Amino acid sequence: MKIVVLDGYSLNPGDLSWDKIADYGQLEVYDRSEKEDVKELIKEADIVFTNKTPIGDKELEDSKVKFISVLATGYNIVDLEATRKRSIPVSNIPVYGTKTVAQYATAMMLELAHQIGRHSESVHQGQWVKNPDFTYQISPQIELAGKTLGIYGMGSIGQAFAKIASALGMEVIYNSRSKKELDYEYVDLEELFKRSDFLSLHSPLTPETQGIVSLKMLEIMKPTAMLINTSRGPLIVEEDLVYALENNLIAGAAIDVVDVEPMKKDSPYLGVKNLIITPHIAWSTKEARQRIMDTSLENLQAFLKGEPINEV
Repeated sequence: MKIVVLDGYSLNPGDLSWDKIADYGQLEVYDRSEKEDVKELIKEADIVFTNKTPIGDKELEDSKVKFISVLATGYNIVDLEATRKRSIPVSNIPVYGTKTVAQYATAMMLELAHQIGRHSESVHQGQWVKNPDFTYQISPQIELAGKTLGIYGMGSIGQAFAKIASALGMEVIYNSRSKKELDYEYVDLEELFKRSDFLSLHSPLTPETQGIVSLKMLEIMKPTAMLINTSRGPLIVEEDLVYALENNLIAGAAIDVVDVEPMKKDSPYLGVKNLIITPHIAWSTKEARQRIMDTSLENLQAFLKGEPINEV
């Protein structure tokens, strides 16, 4: 049996092992694959693992592929119509980064509140040495206790972040498509934007959620409010967020995701004031990546037993 991993580097840059998956067949791991090469790479494969490399009808033509496992939760890179007409099961990783992403959202909120990186950089540049006082600030220091955290999307990650925020003494409000009953205050979307001191996005990307953060919604936020996105880039209309930051409609934002990844050199976000950007790393602790590896192995084992799990 031939097993092909199309883009293994982001999951395993060298600190994990593919050995347990290799026990089940001839394993070929590619760090990354160009779209035009995918058809040839998977032509003789029985099992395919992919993360962000698209697999569609063209790629599956004349292939032997019997099973596809996505090395992530999102599976929009696989053409399900193409796989279903060929009776190819597709599995994903439903849960792996709950604690990791909630921790990262917390780090972003703390960074927005304190701007620790900017202050450290200023000290290294000699500003403290030159300062006449024992202390100085280059940004306001914000106490989180008593502030309101709004969460859009109250799945497992949103709930984990809510627990952390509550422990910090914050009031938590939320809006979720499922309207599930939780120990926090459910509010409508407009109230969520109006009341939040920090607004954090934890929703999947769907036609309904795409562009949910638009200029219309940003205009009703507090001018002191901060936005956090560790979910999906297209939840935000990029040009609208840029306008809001440059015109002081909100005080700041921290994002780990953008519309097109890797970021394009003409991205409207580059150089924007009061905007923290990180390169889609909220998910990527070693512990979380190991959980992806473990669940991928379980997906493979279940398929080989004729009982696929985590099917999408």
